[in-house]
Parts: sequence; C-alpha cells; structure tokens
Amino acid sequence: MTDTDPVGAILRSAWVVIPAWREAGVVRGVVERLRAICPRVVVVDDGSPDETSREALAGGAVVLRHAVNLGQGASLQTGIDFALLEGGEYIFTFDADGQHDPESLARMARILVEHNVDVVLGSRWLGTVEAMPPLRKFVLKAAVVFTRYQSGLRLTDTHNGLRLFTRKAASRIRITQSRMAHASELLDQIGALKLRYAEAPVKISYSEYSLQKGQKISGLFRVLLDIFYARWTR
Repeated sequence: MTDTDPVGAILRSAWVVIPAWREAGVVRGVVERLRAICPRVVVVDDGSPDETSREALAGGAVVLRHAVNLGQGASLQTGIDFALLEGGEYIFTFDADGQHDPESLARMARILVEHNVDVVLGSRWLGTVEAMPPLRKFVLKAAVVFTRYQSGLRLTDTHNGLRLFTRKAASRIRITQSRMAHASELLDQIGALKLRYAEAPVKISYSEYSLQKGQKISGLFRVLLDIFYARWTR
C-alpha cells in the first residue's frame, strides 16, 4: 500500500476494539497479528479471572479492565468510548478467540472507501467459513432471517463480530444490551439512525478452542433467545 492509499490510511489510524473474557491462552497472538496490520488495538478485559490483561499487554495492546464481568456488549461500548476519546476516526470491532482473520480488515476498509458508507459489517456467508459445525450454521442462518425482519436491513450475516464504524456512526450508536443481544441492538440502531451500511466478505475459522469455549449447543440457542429479548425490551 502506498502512502496515498486511503485503505492504508484507515488501517494506520483506526482503533481495533477487542472484548475479551478468559482469553489468556490466545489473546496475545490475536493482538500481535492484528497490530501487524492495524497498530492501535484496545482490549477490554471483562473481569477475567485469568491472565487475559497481562497477555494482551504483552502483545502490545492498550488494556482496559472491568472490575466485574459485564458482558460483551458492555465491553464493546467501553472500548468504543475509549477509541472516540482518543480521537479515533475509524473503529473496528474484533473477537478475541482467534476466529477472525486480521486480513479481513483491509477488505472492510476498502468497502468503506468504495461505497462511502458509515458502517461496514463483516459477512462470513459472502466470504470464507472454515470448520463450522452444522448446528451453528443452522442457528446463524435462522438468526439472519429473524434479524432481517426485525431491523429491516438486507443483510446476509447478522451476528458477526467484525465491524467497521466511522467516527460519525460510532458516536451516534449506544449499546445498552450488555450481553449477546447487543448484536441485534446494533443493527436496529443502524436502521433507526439511517446510517449508510455495506457488507464485506470476511474469513471465519472455527477451532477446537473456540468450540470448547463459546459455541456449545446451549450458547447457540442463547443467541436466538437474546434476539427475542432485545426485541421485547426495545
């Protein structure tokens, strides 16, 4: 990328917000790979009882820590608030468990530039999915159908943690659902605020670690329950 490349300029100046809970075994590597592409990374340790904060610091991230576990939505809002206070013009969100590919950030930045939008949402269904269990695919596809109906946004993927916001968009959005319902809440707000959005193809790789940690059957159906909860409490 050249110095005049707008995609390169976004990647060099953006903040990447990573919510993390009990990710000591992987978060350092995630941060190091990210910082090779986008140097400004903030990890929000959501009250982890392990060495998540220490490992994130060792990887080169700025680390914020919740005294108690508040949930992923709350962690994202903490990180976004920090990035805005630091003057961030662009803010990515990125998962801590190693499923996301840092190379996806450049594709998302290019979509933002080419389509002149406020928000870019990652889509695994437009991109690449590796080792996804069939049950998770079913639940995520069901979530797409319901969330498209709920939000009115014509999306192919509705529960993907890879996102890119301009400062304008990030300043107007406010996450109040602290746990997994925040994903649907974000889409509702994008629609209600009439923010311009586009999707970008991204790569998601499921691993034994991520499946053991967060993708159990009970967790999958909790995603759908959280969607319904978010709608009923609007």
